[in-house]
Amino acid sequence: MAKFLKMGKSKEEIAVYEAQVYETVKNLIGGIEKNGDAAVRSYSEKFDKWSPVNFKLSQQQIAEIIALVPEETINDIQFAQEQIRRFAQAQRESIRDVEVETLPGVILGHKNIPVESVGCYIPGGRYPMVASAHMSILTAKVAGVKRVIGCTPPINGDIPAATVAAMSLAGADEIYILGGVQAMAAMAIGTETIGSVDMLVGPGNAYVAEAKRQLFGRVGIDLLAGPTEVLVIADETADAEMVACDILGQSEHGPTSPGALITTSEKLALETVKEIERQLETLETAEVARIAWEENGSIILVDSLDEAVVEADKLAYEHVEVLTENPRYFLEKMNNYGALFLGPETNVAYGDKVIGTNHTLPTKGAARYTGGLWVGKFLKTCTYQECTPEASVFIGQYAERLCGIENFAGHREQALLRIRRYSKVTN
Repeated sequence: MAKFLKMGKSKEEIAVYEAQVYETVKNLIGGIEKNGDAAVRSYSEKFDKWSPVNFKLSQQQIAEIIALVPEETINDIQFAQEQIRRFAQAQRESIRDVEVETLPGVILGHKNIPVESVGCYIPGGRYPMVASAHMSILTAKVAGVKRVIGCTPPINGDIPAATVAAMSLAGADEIYILGGVQAMAAMAIGTETIGSVDMLVGPGNAYVAEAKRQLFGRVGIDLLAGPTEVLVIADETADAEMVACDILGQSEHGPTSPGALITTSEKLALETVKEIERQLETLETAEVARIAWEENGSIILVDSLDEAVVEADKLAYEHVEVLTENPRYFLEKMNNYGALFLGPETNVAYGDKVIGTNHTLPTKGAARYTGGLWVGKFLKTCTYQECTPEASVFIGQYAERLCGIENFAGHREQALLRIRRYSKVTN
């Protein structure tokens, strides 16, 4: 039976915080709906101390910014983008249009049509999330999106040069130095100077995620992403140093980031607690990671690998690292996860930055019903149908009777009209 050796914050505590975020975001969006660019500028000044002549970068500005980025950094960005592009192209090639004759003269099909315009949010703040440019902008372009715009916030009053370089190299059509709720609302609603988009994607803090939630419906979204999560599943073959390192590697994202360990070994669980304390003594981001672990960390001791699968599927975490003797057992058995990292040779950092899979993944249990961002998220699968006159009469006979069962007289008449008209043609 599963036993909690450590638990994070309660659902009630989390709900109080989320309610506060909801109200703040609602008011900010309302201001932008009412006052457009003026509100965007006001919020940018208030939250980021940023009020340039234009939030949108010109092509000359982009070229000048890229020229400031070290050559090695450009090469590293290009390497990472090639890995993301290669996997995204393979995914795109796996998605096929369909056309089939289901009955004589009845043609049914679907086409995969790219969304026309997408707004990508590239987080900044504590960490300039260069990799998010690859994951969102580049993937949208591989999917065939015509207009892809990107917003990223200034960092301490400066333009994040490496992030801008990544956005440009990924294929962004427009780049804005603009962050937070004001960026999300401006892209979704549109202002005097920022054209609205059809879809919003990308990770962000709690306020950005809540903005995306409140704007959903007005625009499409990739998914509702909360604080990043990591789960390590380990048996007695794992070592505490690696388990602790990989949990803390995600805990540094923010103080609300959950980190969990599910293990069959009580010895490993106890050693991991000690090892986390040891590593926090030297970790540069320990100030954030410690709070995340102390307030949101959990350890679950299980009797078997089967029980580990059950508990892991209940958590449905964003990132799941498997440090067991047979990692692929969990690939075969688990159903609820954003991304799996199989064996000690790989880790979440690889997936976050460079290996090729997308790092925008479901959190807060959403892995129960969705995967992460990929080329398919930018495609609309739209169906169509076509009938010969003979097929229309044949299908119409069924349709008019079925419409009659449901008392849809207008629907029934559509079918009867075809029967009357095309019966003459076919006789």
